[in-house]
Amino acid sequence: MSNTETKKELLPKQREQLLRALKARFEKNMNRHKSLEWAKILAKLEANTEKLWSLNEMERTGGEPDVVGFDKQTEEYIFYDCSLESPKDRRNVCYDREALESRKEFKPKDTSIDMAAAMGIEILTEEQYREMQKLGNFDTKTSSWLKTPSEIRKLGGAIFADRHYDHVFVYHNGAPSYYSVRGFRGSLRV
Repeated sequence: MSNTETKKELLPKQREQLLRALKARFEKNMNRHKSLEWAKILAKLEANTEKLWSLNEMERTGGEPDVVGFDKQTEEYIFYDCSLESPKDRRNVCYDREALESRKEFKPKDTSIDMAAAMGIEILTEEQYREMQKLGNFDTKTSSWLKTPSEIRKLGGAIFADRHYDHVFVYHNGAPSYYSVRGFRGSLRV
């Protein structure tokens, strides 16, 4: 087994801690998944160890992943980062590698796109972000980069969103920008 494969498996104790945290969050936030059953989700998780690793990465970086839906066509459970604010260990990053390399100085430590890929997750789209905001009040003090349409990105921009005045706002910024209160949220299908 290669180092990459080894790295993407949890130790039994990590796995147990993660499943305990996911179950507790699932039970505490039933409004996010009214018609879903934990036993079925657990069975799916146990059959997908690499997805468990990705969920652990979401958890480890402050995302507080939770089930927000079930896709009947693909028979996959959908997890989003449901931390009240943008995940704390995913902030202070610009949008993507091209943006990072375009900076002459004061480069951030990473990019949202690269971090998400390394974690095995996808950055939320504007549509997914708006769906998530129907489940609670998220990003009232922070903001989150969103998957940016290619026509905006080609022109040097990227989009992000937050919630203020009981409304979801989607904005634009130069993709190389980064802020201590801006991170990204991800999704994972299991």
